[in-house]
Amino acid sequence: MKTWMSKGEHWVWFSASAVSIAVVLVFGLLLMISARGLSHFWPHSIYEFKVEQATESAVYTAEIHNTRVRVFEDPQNPGVSLRENQILLKTANREIYGLDFRWIPENAITSKRLAEGLSVFERYEHGDMYAVIEAFEVNGERIDDLVLVKDRMRSQLAKSHQIRQELRHIERGLIGNINYQLEQLRFEQRRLEQRGQLTEQIIADFDADRARLNQEFSELETVRNELYNQLSQLGTVIVSLADGAERRLGLDHVVRFWQPNEMHLGEKTAFFFGSIKNFLLDDPRNANTEGGVFPAIVGTFTMVILMTLFVMPMGILAAIYMREYAKEGPVLKLVRISINNLAGVPSIVFGIFGLGFFVYVLGYNIDQMFYSHVLPNPTFGTPGLLWAALTMALLTLPVVIVSTDEGLSRIPRSLREGGLALGATKLEVILRIVLPMTTPAIMTGLILAIARAAGEVAPLMLVGVVKLVSELPVNANPPFVHLDQKFMHLGFHIFDAGFQSPNVEAAQPLVYATSLLLVLVIVTLNLGAIMIRNRLREKYKSLEH
Repeated sequence: MKTWMSKGEHWVWFSASAVSIAVVLVFGLLLMISARGLSHFWPHSIYEFKVEQATESAVYTAEIHNTRVRVFEDPQNPGVSLRENQILLKTANREIYGLDFRWIPENAITSKRLAEGLSVFERYEHGDMYAVIEAFEVNGERIDDLVLVKDRMRSQLAKSHQIRQELRHIERGLIGNINYQLEQLRFEQRRLEQRGQLTEQIIADFDADRARLNQEFSELETVRNELYNQLSQLGTVIVSLADGAERRLGLDHVVRFWQPNEMHLGEKTAFFFGSIKNFLLDDPRNANTEGGVFPAIVGTFTMVILMTLFVMPMGILAAIYMREYAKEGPVLKLVRISINNLAGVPSIVFGIFGLGFFVYVLGYNIDQMFYSHVLPNPTFGTPGLLWAALTMALLTLPVVIVSTDEGLSRIPRSLREGGLALGATKLEVILRIVLPMTTPAIMTGLILAIARAAGEVAPLMLVGVVKLVSELPVNANPPFVHLDQKFMHLGFHIFDAGFQSPNVEAAQPLVYATSLLLVLVIVTLNLGAIMIRNRLREKYKSLEH
């Protein structure tokens, strides 16, 4: 044992054990997130529960959402703890019951069976509704045959989705473009007025353009009102609840409906992938507790791409200067130490710096110099996409600098001297020999920086990310990428849904689903880094030897 210890074998086993435990924990976490995230899209069975308690006697149609063991003090014997198994039921029908989730003691459930003929209605407001379809009314006609009812409802919902797509195009596309042009006209007129360049002819031109846009707006508003009128005439479904009460539900409030207890495996699988598609392409609803994450995906990728454009040249140029031009000495050592220490600064500090310098100093002065005609409404003097990208570029800059610097240090000196001996300048040697061979290290550092930026939340909360946006930062209005706009982010969406939601239980599945999506994005970027690095390393291996 003494010999084994003296050779340091125990440290090898200790390190291997620590790595193994870390790997198991990471994969366990990923497995838990995947299971709970993907289960959000699977159609779960709905049961009918009869509950008998001292305070209530009721019948619920509900989905089993979770279980727990509640420990409490026995009221009859103080100091004695009792344990009680409880089931979290998703009863839905929020506007009727007040709550769509409730904990029920397991021993209070007197009977449990699959709810026959029950349908789940996903709605644009008030969450899901669990009910049995009785009839369907459309255009004054009442349909009682359930087979015909379901077919007619599906065809009407297809029309509803088509109408809503047209409404989205009109409201966010055409009307949004008109509002944008009207706003630009107002700003341009104020700018010319401040400079004393506003003439009668220019005012007449502005008025003519404004009248034309207002006319287009009125025409689009007429079309929009007609589409909303068509939505209201799609029909009404008559349903009965678990207590026998009858309700009327307008089809314009329904996203889709399904019968989970009657679906076979193929139908459930198709529903599963359709739900994932909706999750990726739809907008969030009900305070981010339902719907999709499309604006958050667009915001995340836009911010990361802009951050990449900022951090890549800064990091590469800084590393080239330190390795190829700067003289070794105490100043350069201090700079290297500072860069390494900068990598350990908490991310929220970068957010405070971005808010204080980029927004309140740089943005304020930009507004004073170039956008004074827009004031007092700030353009760049408020958190936005540009400042978020710059803040994240500063946060990830040390990673790119260190990675590039290490790659430059591995290039043999003989290659530099050979290039100079052949008559090339130092700049040509760097650009044509040294930098291409350093590309694997540069790409590795860059993708690691992207992966970190995609997962950071704290600094973004101060410099541009918001809960909901009315317009995407990338749209058809010039300049197409609006650097002054606020945006949504997957990481902040997880935080908001998990900790700021008024209905935590309803948001919990969406939190896991969004977390899984964010993990997949980061893992994909890291795998891409490894593949790019390996290919480039093979490409330049012969030069290294």
